[in-house]
Amino acid sequence: MLGYRVPAPDQAMLISGGRRGHGGAPFRVVTGHGKFVLPVFRKVRFLTLAMCEAEVAETCVTRQGIALTVRAVIAFKVGNDTESVVNAAQRFLSDQDQMSVLTGRIFAGHLRSIIGSMTVEEIVTERQKLATEVLETSKTEMAKIGLIVDSLQIQSIDDGDTGYIEAMSAPHKAAIQRQAQIAQAQATQAAVEAQQEAARNQAEYQRQTAVVQAEYSAEVDRAQAQASQAGPLAQAHAQQEVLAAQTELAERRARLRQQELVAEVVKPAEAESERIRLLALAEAERMKIQAEAAASYDRVALDRMLIDQLPQIVKEAAAGLSGANVNVLNGTDGLGEIAAGLVGQGLTILDSVRRNLGTPPPGSADGAAGSAGSPAGGNGSGAARGGRVEIE
Repeated sequence: MLGYRVPAPDQAMLISGGRRGHGGAPFRVVTGHGKFVLPVFRKVRFLTLAMCEAEVAETCVTRQGIALTVRAVIAFKVGNDTESVVNAAQRFLSDQDQMSVLTGRIFAGHLRSIIGSMTVEEIVTERQKLATEVLETSKTEMAKIGLIVDSLQIQSIDDGDTGYIEAMSAPHKAAIQRQAQIAQAQATQAAVEAQQEAARNQAEYQRQTAVVQAEYSAEVDRAQAQASQAGPLAQAHAQQEVLAAQTELAERRARLRQQELVAEVVKPAEAESERIRLLALAEAERMKIQAEAAASYDRVALDRMLIDQLPQIVKEAAAGLSGANVNVLNGTDGLGEIAAGLVGQGLTILDSVRRNLGTPPPGSADGAAGSAGSPAGGNGSGAARGGRVEIE
């Protein structure tokens, strides 16, 4: 856009010809953004804010009077604040390369001043101290011209042909060489010892290897001998183990067959036998009950029949007396005795029939006929009350 100017990121844009800038500066400072600038009426210039470098190679004399050539590198730039930009622009805007020249001169002067207060030993061994002191002493002066120092590096320190630094380092070199020689000797001794140890280890390894090989050969020979001797024995053992296995298998098969026979024959036979026994017991019990019932029925029927036939038996006995010569004594009492004797004779016949039939008489434990009140015995005759009956 016409009249619009924008500075680069590492630049400060200086606008002159208008109103004054910050702090009464003759120009305005613009960084980080653009500005409209009226052509002809305003003038724009740019000041670099990038990092710059200055090299210093200065001959300085130490406190001991020894001349040293010191080489250093200074990294610096224009400060970011407006005041620093204004101070740097007023001094270096027309020739910005002069910043490096002036910075080198400033640091050279401070470097000579500080080295003049130090010894060579301090300068050589404490370079960082030297750089710090130079930075501290030059900071104020550099700020006045708008510059800030980022770093100062001492690159080299040279005493020329005096040889002071070399002489100063001679004891250290000698010590280092001595230590190096000692270390070399120790390394050589260690190497020799290591070689000797390696040789001893090799010899020991070879000896152990020979021993092991000998033991291995002996073991192989013993194993071969045992194998040659143990061939038939091993075969016999193998056959014995086979026979034992076959025997065990046969026994297992026999036990299994026995269990099968028990399950197939013995158990069913035992069950059938038990069934038949139980049926026989039941049948015997049934027949016993039937026999007892039949016997009881027969006894009752026989007793009834005999009782029914008792009058006929007495009648037949009396009929046997019809042709007999009977003398009756004691009158009427004697005739009663005859009748009682016939009845007793009938009862005796009834008991005899019962005994033959295996039927006990009623009311008797031993099958004997008669009772306590019976008038006649088993002989068909008797006497009572002093009477007597005679039969011829």
